[in-house]
Amino acid sequence: MSDQDDNNTSQDQRRNGKDVPPQRPNPNFPGRSAFVYIILIALAIGLLLLMQQSSHQVAYVSWQQFYSMAQEHAFDGSLTAEDESIWATVKDNPSVSLAEGVTPGGRVATRISPYTKQLRLYQLDKIDNLDLKEEHGTGWLAPLLWNFGPLLLLVLLIYFFVYRSLRSAGAGPGMLGNFGRSKHRLMNKEHSNVTLNDVAGIDEAKEEVGEIIEFLKNPKRFQRLGGRVPRGVLLIGAPGCGKTLLAKAVAGEADVPFFSISGSDFVEMFVGVGASRVRDLFKQAKDSSPCIIFLDEIDAVGRKRGSGFTSGGHDEREQTLNAILVEMDGFDSSDQVIVMAATNRSDVLDPALTRPGRFDRQITVPLPDVAGRVEILKVHSRKIKMSPRVDLEKLARGTPMFSGAELAAIINEAAIAATLLNKDFVEQDDLEEARDKVKWGRARKSHKVEEEEKVATAWHEAGHAVVQHLLPHTDPLHKVTIIPRGQSMGATIGLPEKDRHNYTRKYIHDTLRVLCAGRIAEQRKTDDVSSGAAMDIRMATNMARYMILEWGMSEKLGFVDYTPQGDRDALIPEKAFSPETARIIDQEIKRLIDEAYGDTEKIIGENWEKIGAIGEALLKYETLSREEVDRIMRGEPLTKATVSDLLAAEKKKQEKPKAKTGDRPQPAGPPESGALPSPA
Repeated sequence: MSDQDDNNTSQDQRRNGKDVPPQRPNPNFPGRSAFVYIILIALAIGLLLLMQQSSHQVAYVSWQQFYSMAQEHAFDGSLTAEDESIWATVKDNPSVSLAEGVTPGGRVATRISPYTKQLRLYQLDKIDNLDLKEEHGTGWLAPLLWNFGPLLLLVLLIYFFVYRSLRSAGAGPGMLGNFGRSKHRLMNKEHSNVTLNDVAGIDEAKEEVGEIIEFLKNPKRFQRLGGRVPRGVLLIGAPGCGKTLLAKAVAGEADVPFFSISGSDFVEMFVGVGASRVRDLFKQAKDSSPCIIFLDEIDAVGRKRGSGFTSGGHDEREQTLNAILVEMDGFDSSDQVIVMAATNRSDVLDPALTRPGRFDRQITVPLPDVAGRVEILKVHSRKIKMSPRVDLEKLARGTPMFSGAELAAIINEAAIAATLLNKDFVEQDDLEEARDKVKWGRARKSHKVEEEEKVATAWHEAGHAVVQHLLPHTDPLHKVTIIPRGQSMGATIGLPEKDRHNYTRKYIHDTLRVLCAGRIAEQRKTDDVSSGAAMDIRMATNMARYMILEWGMSEKLGFVDYTPQGDRDALIPEKAFSPETARIIDQEIKRLIDEAYGDTEKIIGENWEKIGAIGEALLKYETLSREEVDRIMRGEPLTKATVSDLLAAEKKKQEKPKAKTGDRPQPAGPPESGALPSPA
């Protein structure tokens, strides 16, 4: 490249007053170049095969036949004599008599020996108008090239294609490709538009991350009293809580390089690649210090060594983990390199990785509480046109145990639904529908349900709603519906007044009775049972099992933890109790559920008329709110529009535009003053 080209490149990189970072070679194979190479290889192979096929399309005849054809002037041009054959091209003349197997325009040859060559040439030389040329053969090399040349050329082309592809990925001269180079992404303050203001609901985690950012910006302030930079920060939390978002906010706030890579990017098909990439990443980070390394989903390479089942021999994941441990121990006190990692499986991480000195800080990113959910909803609704009557606090109370990602999905789904309905802004109904869609799935309003199944579902949900409304220690009822959504045919939704961090015995006691109410009411109405209570049975069984095994709520078993011991990765967990204790556990679980079932039967028998009224209302309106359930329980009638009324009103709305765009009938009376009469 010339100096002028270098100057042009430098000017392009400094365009708009910004220095453009050098472009690193793409570690993947170039797709377009690979396609071109494949086409070229196919064409070359086809051409070689065609040449080889055409070169062997020679009809061999005896000397007498060849000599007689030469005497009849059947050859076009000259004859060529080689060491073992004489060949010529036949004229394209149908009148010439040819030997069997010889075609006009083709080539014909006859075999000779070194002893008879001179005699044959002397005989052909006596024929008039025949030009005879003599060529010396190439020995054994020519047949060898004709037979093995195409295969050799194919191997060379494939090698050239693979080698060029690997070299184009930026490979060093001593490696097969760029597999040993790190696949990280380099980010800085200019490349990230996420700041700590975009992170809400995790104030304690933001404060700890803010300390890291302050240390990188002003390290002398902390070194004044002898403090050192933390080696590593481990972000622990459930999926969707904001761990990666928090790391992006660090990249947006800190004015230092930010190396981001996923744990799965370390491991490749070649042995030793993961450790090589770890060394390359930390080498570049030390050269760019102060900086931050972010390892997302570190459990992909940081699992406990020696646990679970491995194939034996060399474990690539363990070698990668060992390289990470060695590199984190190799930091000097002057190396301002902080390693941040995120995982939702901290229980499977190797203890050597989580000890102090490597990951000095472990920041828990929990699920947001009510106040945190309100702040998260406010952050995600900044760019959304909201109705002034939208109550985000009510929505936050109705989304317990929702993560930040799920709350963001609710806002987005509500905006999409309001747009499809041609609304000017998002209303509370859109948010409620989006909440149900994210949690349970899309409503299947067009799903046709048989009348018997619809009746069974209505009384099933009515049983849940009445018992939940009557018992004092359950979550307050929010609404009940028989519209199919997801895999369920209906739902009874509660609205918790507060977040529950612990489950009391009274709460579990009443919740078990709410779960049993659906099956009992359905059986009493239809005199039959169905599989619609499968989820209720599973939830009740799990809740009773937790009460016995983990929470110590059994008088017979007492204050003892009977959870199966052992590693979670083990195929068969080890039980920490005897067979006799296992029998008592089964008896206690069944006793708790049987007691709840018996109590619920009494409650439903005493309030069967109320359950029937709510069941009839569900068949008529399909969805009832808490206020409407209260009115029915008090014996007051409902005056809202039914489902058939809503469908009729929607049909009229669709017919009005058609009437406007169609032909209008002419008025029978005289035209208005000043108007011209119709020409019809």
